[in-house]
Amino acid sequence: MSYLKFERALVTNLEESLSRELLRTNRSGAYSCSTIVDCNTRKYHGLLVVPVPELDNENHVLLSSLDVTVVQHGADFNLGLHRYQGNHFSPNGHKYIHAFNCDKVPTTIYRVGGVILRREVVFQHYEDRILIRYTLVDSHSETKLRLRPFLAFRSVKEFTHANGVANHNYQMVDGGICTCLYAGYPNLYLQFDKPNEFIYQPDWYRDIEYAKERERGYDSTEDLYVPGYFELDIKKGESVVFSASTSEIEPATLHDLFAKEVAERTPRDNFFHCLVNAAHQFHIHEKNGDRYILAGYPWFKCRARDMFIALPGLTLSINERDYFELVMETAMRGLQEFMAGQPLSVKIAEIEQPDVMLWAVWCIQQYAKDAGLKACQSRYGEQLHAILSFIESGHHPHLTLKENGLVYTEGHEKPMTWMNSMADGHPIVPRSGYIVEFNALWYNALKFSAEMAALMHDEAEEKRLDNLAMRCQQAFVSCFVNEYGYLFDYVDEGPQDWSVRPNMIFAIALDYSPLNQQQKKSVLDVCTRELLTPKGLRTLSPKSNGYTPLYTGPQRQRDYAYHQGTAWPWLGGFYMEACLKLYKRTRLSFIERQMVGYEDEMTHHCLGTIPELFDGNPPFKGKAAISFAMNVAEILRTLAQLDHYHFTSDTEGKA
Repeated sequence: MSYLKFERALVTNLEESLSRELLRTNRSGAYSCSTIVDCNTRKYHGLLVVPVPELDNENHVLLSSLDVTVVQHGADFNLGLHRYQGNHFSPNGHKYIHAFNCDKVPTTIYRVGGVILRREVVFQHYEDRILIRYTLVDSHSETKLRLRPFLAFRSVKEFTHANGVANHNYQMVDGGICTCLYAGYPNLYLQFDKPNEFIYQPDWYRDIEYAKERERGYDSTEDLYVPGYFELDIKKGESVVFSASTSEIEPATLHDLFAKEVAERTPRDNFFHCLVNAAHQFHIHEKNGDRYILAGYPWFKCRARDMFIALPGLTLSINERDYFELVMETAMRGLQEFMAGQPLSVKIAEIEQPDVMLWAVWCIQQYAKDAGLKACQSRYGEQLHAILSFIESGHHPHLTLKENGLVYTEGHEKPMTWMNSMADGHPIVPRSGYIVEFNALWYNALKFSAEMAALMHDEAEEKRLDNLAMRCQQAFVSCFVNEYGYLFDYVDEGPQDWSVRPNMIFAIALDYSPLNQQQKKSVLDVCTRELLTPKGLRTLSPKSNGYTPLYTGPQRQRDYAYHQGTAWPWLGGFYMEACLKLYKRTRLSFIERQMVGYEDEMTHHCLGTIPELFDGNPPFKGKAAISFAMNVAEILRTLAQLDHYHFTSDTEGKA
């Protein structure tokens, strides 16, 4: 039984199929993304979307789509699908889809009369090359395939329109053609593994509309250039492999290359394997050897905070310690350059944010639990000491250690936390002063560093850190604990903000907490009553002023809703960890039920992964970025914790 399979009734219903997206990546920054019926609904969609560093720091859509037409007895059956302005769909190729599944590679079965055609797609690892294999499963007469490429050659943030500047020239290459619409772009090679005929028939297809952009209040139409079409014969049982790439390939190698790429894929035959597959899509392997974790698709880059939060879940939780170490090697180089005031040689954004180093310490702490304290000290001990010294010495430009032992951040004019949405040049949630999760992380970092000092038998350093932690703990309770049993989100000069937000969960989820047992339970109870949803924790309680649970409408409206009631699964991951820490095995069944809410998402939004956020009210619809690293990571980390509890329970039972 296929795990990610959709029958004809659903696929041919555009209301259902156009809301389901599909993402493929090459682990080097390029991707391929569309809907399961291959009708693009975003300007970020495309069959081949690649970075072009010679132009800018953005991804660029080279090949938007590839329409295939089945030709039999002189009749044409176009299997493509595009939405044009005015909600007009053409050529309605979705009506020929018999089934779609995505267990190993995305596979579409088309049925046109007596013709059954199978289409399979893979993105070659570490190369900017999309591969499509067409197999004529059944046919009772001579059959031709006609393939028409739709070219864009533009940034994912822009649109292309019919113009007289585009270069219409092309060159014949082995198995196909090579073309490039604009100077500065790489050549696009369109090739097949069998002889074909290219018919030059240049034309612009105008007013193609992207529904998701229209919903978001943006411009939504563009024109795409079609240079002509390829035509080739295909026999029953025969397979033809198509390649679109920024580099030429020997056509005779395409058949074996496709088979090799398929063999390397993780089968998405259950919830866990879907998440593992999604985790690997966030990997970025640069040609110089640097490794990164992308924050999400389709518009995020590598962001420091996201990377450190997501890294343990995306690697250690699935027994991939080697990749953790490779990413940390790159990340630590970036942190060292930042602390030394040197230009960054790494492609990591927002490394200057005040909590990044605190999350880096937490990340190292997760490594210690996986590899052991000694191995952690050997690999990351020096970096850990450097981070704490940098913060204690007052050298961090955005994080100040105060006399009371707490860390302070100025965030009135510029957002300094993960709640970073802005309007009119100012933070929508102006979190400034003593930030609750910053200080929970700082206390945890001090205690963990003291533990490492004890390992090295440095009693003086251990005592010093414990004393600083004690001062921090006393100030934390005095500053954040209020009479209603929850924690203030931030405390600064002026009136206190009584809003109930999820950032207090870190004070009870981290390994070292400044709160006593009763305070922890009280905080968890408030989070459960007011913030918990089946899709994570809300960013604001429905009882608090400004609650805006629906992430919808134009950009400004969405910015105001971003952290004012939407639910985020990564916060839910720390909530689950807090539950296990406080209530142990008695909460296992509850957490397993929570996981069911995430498994439901495997067949919605973007298949096999978790979107950036969800509406805070039922039906908790997924929104924003289609695949988000921190969310996938924390669900994987929760599953690993569940496995640990079940394993220890089984071991104790046998003993």
